[in-house]
Amino acid sequence: MFQGLKTECTACSSRGSQAFRHDFTMAFQPIFDINSGKVFAQEALVRPIGDGSAWDVIKHVTETNRYSFDQKCRTQAIAVASRLGIDTRLSINFMPNAVYNPEHCIQATLQAAERYAFPTDRLIFEFTEAEAVRDTGHLVGIVESYRARGFMTAIDDFGAGYAGLGLLCDLHPDIVKIDMALVRGIAGDPRRRKIVGAIHDLCVDLGIAVMAEGIEEAADADALRELGIKLVQGFYFARPAYERLILSPEAGFSAKA
Repeated sequence: MFQGLKTECTACSSRGSQAFRHDFTMAFQPIFDINSGKVFAQEALVRPIGDGSAWDVIKHVTETNRYSFDQKCRTQAIAVASRLGIDTRLSINFMPNAVYNPEHCIQATLQAAERYAFPTDRLIFEFTEAEAVRDTGHLVGIVESYRARGFMTAIDDFGAGYAGLGLLCDLHPDIVKIDMALVRGIAGDPRRRKIVGAIHDLCVDLGIAVMAEGIEEAADADALRELGIKLVQGFYFARPAYERLILSPEAGFSAKA
């Protein structure tokens, strides 16, 4: 599946990393511009071969094979998306604690991009607040290294993880993805409106794009639009598609200029 692609560097192998020996592929869930209805990016999500959930793959990740898994996620996302003819940005989740040296650990990703003629300036790397960051300075170094190469970066699950505003201040990512726990039910919850509205306004002031994830209801989508949030993702618009790119929102969504 990864034949011909280097998936780990010598420096990381010497640290005792073991190969992730379970095959997997990717599903893709689009991120839409709520005003135009066009795809902003496709997020790559791990899936087992044939059928199953992300957990069927992730449950095999350990401290010793975490690096190899992270590398394979990157290369497989580029490989599958390229085979499907992606022409938008590609968002890939990465594990900060699996990156030993950003300059070394990015080499397999660059090799995959070159092999599949994928423009590296279309890559977005997401890291989640759900994973405790062991060394904020190290994460800052990763983000700065990626930014220097022209990659975009995003904080996933913002508002429901470990770091919050401190990490936002230190990293200054390109995109903040507001966690579904704050998004769901926002249409009928004034407190959620105020919190999400404040996050949006703060990020706009800092020059950071805001995306809302986990949207399942039309009323919530309308409430987010009223707050000025343009980038959206969730089952209301499109569910993840196994080895397939969804290019337009599902029926029931009407773009508003």
